[in-house]
Amino acid sequence: MNGEASNSKKDPVFCEICAEDKSANDLFGFQKCSHSYCRDCIKNYVVSKLQENVTSISCPVPDCKGSLEPEHCQSILPSEVFDRWLSALCEALVLESEKFYCPFKDCSALLIDDGEEIVRESECPHCKRVFCAQCKVSWHAGIDCAEYQNLNENEKENEDNLLRNLAHEKKWRRCTNCKYYVEKSDGCSYMKCRCGYAFCYNCGVTAPLDSHTATCPSCNQ
Repeated sequence: MNGEASNSKKDPVFCEICAEDKSANDLFGFQKCSHSYCRDCIKNYVVSKLQENVTSISCPVPDCKGSLEPEHCQSILPSEVFDRWLSALCEALVLESEKFYCPFKDCSALLIDDGEEIVRESECPHCKRVFCAQCKVSWHAGIDCAEYQNLNENEKENEDNLLRNLAHEKKWRRCTNCKYYVEKSDGCSYMKCRCGYAFCYNCGVTAPLDSHTATCPSCNQ
C-alpha cells in the first residue's frame, strides 16, 4: 500500500506497533509493501530512527522491502523532524573522509574538507571561532601542527592554558565577541576584529568610537 491507507470501513483497525484500535483514516502505509500503522506510530518510528542516525528507514517487519521517504510522509511529520531527516540525508551523501565537525563542543557544526588545498588556520562559518583544520582542534597559536601532535594527552588538554599564557606574555587582547586573539603592533587603542566587532585594546570594552584616534571614554587611553 502506498501513501495513506484507503480502507473506507468504519470498523476500527488494529495498529501492530502501539497495539491499539485505530480508525482506518488514521492509518498510514509504507511504500513498496502492504503494511500500515497509525500516524503517531509512524512519526515516532521515524524520530527513533533519526536518533539512531538511520536515514534509510525501512518497514519494521523483518525481511520486508517496504520503506519510507521524507516526501512520502511529510504530511504527518512535524516540520522540525522533516527538516532534520533531509539534513541527515544530505550529510550521509558526503564522504566520511571529507566531513568533520567544528571542534568547539558548543557548536559542533558539520564542516566539509574539499581537499583542494591544505588549510591550517580556519574559521568556523557558524560560530566564527578559529580552529586548526589539520588537527581538528581549537587554534593552537604559537605551536605548529607537528609539535601539537607530539604533545601527550595531558599536554593537549592543557593547550588552552598554554595559549592563555602565551597571550598574557605577548599582551594579546581577546575579542569579547568571537574570542579570537588579536595583537596591536602600533596605533591607537581602537581595535576592529576580523568578525567586525570593535573594542578598546587596552580595556576590552565595546568601542563606541568612529575615530581610530579618539580616546576611549572607559580607560582614557
